[in-house]
Amino acid sequence: MHEPELPLQQQIEAVIFASEEAVTLSLIRQVTGAEISLSQLDLLITALNDGYDAAGLTFRIRRIAGGYRFFTEPRFSELLKRIQAPKVRRKLSNSILEVLSVIAYKQPVTKGEIQQLRGTAPDYAVDRLLERGFITVHGRADSPGRPLQYGTTDDFLDLFGLHSLRDLPKVREIREILQEHEEQEYLAGRADNDCRDSINNDE
Repeated sequence: MHEPELPLQQQIEAVIFASEEAVTLSLIRQVTGAEISLSQLDLLITALNDGYDAAGLTFRIRRIAGGYRFFTEPRFSELLKRIQAPKVRRKLSNSILEVLSVIAYKQPVTKGEIQQLRGTAPDYAVDRLLERGFITVHGRADSPGRPLQYGTTDDFLDLFGLHSLRDLPKVREIREILQEHEEQEYLAGRADNDCRDSINNDE
């Protein structure tokens, strides 16, 4: 028996809901097979969000990092801090934050250029940021030795809730956002320890 075709709006909703990353227009076209424009997609997303708002739901779809994702409404942020495991699994030191800020605002930028701005070698910080996926190699400079140039990734945009680099926050805001993630990590760690202690005590 031939199953009825699902409404496009529901297909889009399902794809965004199931994805762990921001869903782009090209991916939606590929998965649904629909030749939909960006303006048409925006209208469908707006209609979905209007429905969520009318139903009093706690989430909305937002455009971010070149695509779309589900986000909980900001008024629930304090509540979710108590249970949400952060993407930043280890603490980012002040020196790493400084290097990330330089790369974000000066990209594409080489290690030598970062060192000129900060006065110290950025090798360790660059390695850690590459490891966590917040930056990536964006090519080579035309200067002698053709040094690597670095820039931020979609994971960086995702972490800060940005649609594009044009929406970059101030350096102070970057520090505040990462501090919040570190607090979440601490709370998540405490919860894990309490759970393990409870299990050990029961045994």
